[in-house]
Amino acid sequence: MADAADHRALTHLSAAETGLHRVLMRPRALAYASLALLDAAGWAALGLMLGTELNAGRRLLAALCQPAFGVSAASLTAELALVTLMWAAMTFAMMLPTAGPMVLTYAEIAETAAQKGERVVSPLILTAGYLAVWLVFAFAATLLQVGLTRLAGIDPALGEASGLFSGAVFIGAGIYQFSALKHACVTQCQRPFPFFFANWSTVPRTVFRLGLRQGLYCLGCCWAMMLVMLAVGVMNVVWMALLGVVMGVEKLMSTTRFSRAVGIVFCLIGAGFIVMSVLAHWPAPQG
Repeated sequence: MADAADHRALTHLSAAETGLHRVLMRPRALAYASLALLDAAGWAALGLMLGTELNAGRRLLAALCQPAFGVSAASLTAELALVTLMWAAMTFAMMLPTAGPMVLTYAEIAETAAQKGERVVSPLILTAGYLAVWLVFAFAATLLQVGLTRLAGIDPALGEASGLFSGAVFIGAGIYQFSALKHACVTQCQRPFPFFFANWSTVPRTVFRLGLRQGLYCLGCCWAMMLVMLAVGVMNVVWMALLGVVMGVEKLMSTTRFSRAVGIVFCLIGAGFIVMSVLAHWPAPQG
């Protein structure tokens, strides 16, 4: 009787191990599922933050053209925690889709190796390294945002300096699109296959470091565009989606022409912010 129970337990254990082995032998499917779940988690977190205060039509209109800064909190610690959570969720929602081609390239190579019976490391390890870089960025962006809201020249309620500040942010991001560092990083993001082919490893710690390196390339490519959110509203879902699409398309291009075109558009938007701000405070003609 005991022998039969032991045999059934071993059979169930063997079946579970076989199922896990099948999953691990399909890194590409695992990568698709992981990216989808993580990205959905990011957007869900943003939705929860916005849900209780969202009036869809009015907020959509305001989101298209109004900058906003910061959140109100009872203490600096609470404010830092809330804003960090917000930036982390935004990072998941915006950056994971743009990382898709990189993660899937790794997964395709890993799946080919696994089918040959070779040892492979899960793409989840690579993705964890990538996200670690952006979580550090999220905290740095939090410190920047909270610092800006506490400066006398930046009004969280869209005061006098906000138009000039927003214009400066857009122009700065636009100029960065023409820099050598931007072009070097976006080129690496556009061509992940040579990177993985030259640095392939079956050691989890090394694969995590590869994710860190890819995260740093992505950071060098996209940090300025992410900071544009400070100019248009950190919880602005319209601009989140728009910038996410721009960054994703940029990484699918084979040249840097698209990056330059985005730079020109950003500079024009920035100039528009500044002109509108100046005109809004231009003295009215007398009598």
